Amino acid sequence: MNKIARVISPLLIAFLVLGSLPAVASVPATSASDLVTTQDALSASQVAADRERINDLLAREDVQQQLLLQGVQPEEVKARVAALSDQEVSQMADQLDEMPAGASVIGALFAVFVILLVTDILGLTNVYPFTR
Repeated sequence: MNKIARVISPLLIAFLVLGSLPAVASVPATSASDLVTTQDALSASQVAADRERINDLLAREDVQQQLLLQGVQPEEVKARVAALSDQEVSQMADQLDEMPAGASVIGALFAVFVILLVTDILGLTNVYPFTR
């Protein structure tokens, strides 16, 4: 029994040491291109959200009325949005973010007035005589 223990003990120690080492999964070269990275998954979900936001905008009643006034059928616009590439959808969503919502000339003039008033009070400009 002592001889068997002397033979089996080093083997068990070797197996335990090898078993505790981290195993590295090898990826075959052919399936490496099939892997989806985290960035790809995030961009796909972002594109889906952008596409949904564009479709929600196009579903609004006032937008559909404006499309009809311009001579464009809403169904045709929806078909063209569905045919957009992911990059085009992202670009269109970015343009929608940059567009002012309900901005008008009066709002822009008021902003310019406030900026000039503040700079005049600080003494950087000399536009309004009532600030002195």
